Amino acid sequence: MIDVLVVDDDVRVAEINAAYVAKVAGFRVSCIAHTAAEALTALETHPVDLILLDHYLPDETGLHMVGDLRRRGLLTDVIMVTAARDIATVQAAMRHGALQYLVKPFTFAGLRSKLEGYAALHRTFEGGGQAEQSEVDRIFGALGGAGAVPAELPKGHSTATADRVRSVLRSAEAPLSAQEVAVQAGLSRQTAQRYLKLLERTGRVRLTLRYGETGRPEHRYEWA
Repeated sequence: MIDVLVVDDDVRVAEINAAYVAKVAGFRVSCIAHTAAEALTALETHPVDLILLDHYLPDETGLHMVGDLRRRGLLTDVIMVTAARDIATVQAAMRHGALQYLVKPFTFAGLRSKLEGYAALHRTFEGGGQAEQSEVDRIFGALGGAGAVPAELPKGHSTATADRVRSVLRSAEAPLSAQEVAVQAGLSRQTAQRYLKLLERTGRVRLTLRYGETGRPEHRYEWA
């Protein structure tokens, strides 16, 4: 499980964010704090993997708190979750080492995509070892949105169905045909093909061709 500290000065917002986190498989909320001081105290007794951090806190800014963390030698990962949308603050968050920046108000799907990207990143780091350039590129892009279904789907498309296709591809050990995706996702081949084409256009899915001895090449799909 990935332990999360939710930090927001608004009690209701903090509870909503915590409820969102709890709905994502593999995550659990370890603690909720409403000030930077409360958050730092909580981290001393309950270390976590990830902090969902608001910028506007009553005692100091979220970015100043990140600086405090680093000075104390705490390398806890941070995703900023805040209404602050000025470019200077976004840039400062990047320079302070925030992994991602989610602007309020946001949907559950928006937060879920960031958390799922973080989970993939977390698994990669746990594996250790050496990384080729392609793996480095994947690591640095893991939280940029490519690891999730687009939050806004075209009319006539279902997020739940897109999630089923994504889940099948992400768990596959090799590229799959549209028919294989359809069977594993419990969909018709036509539906699977439609969603695969959509995800390919948005860069989530990579298309390759497998050539046989005769006939047209078979389209194979893998999660990008």
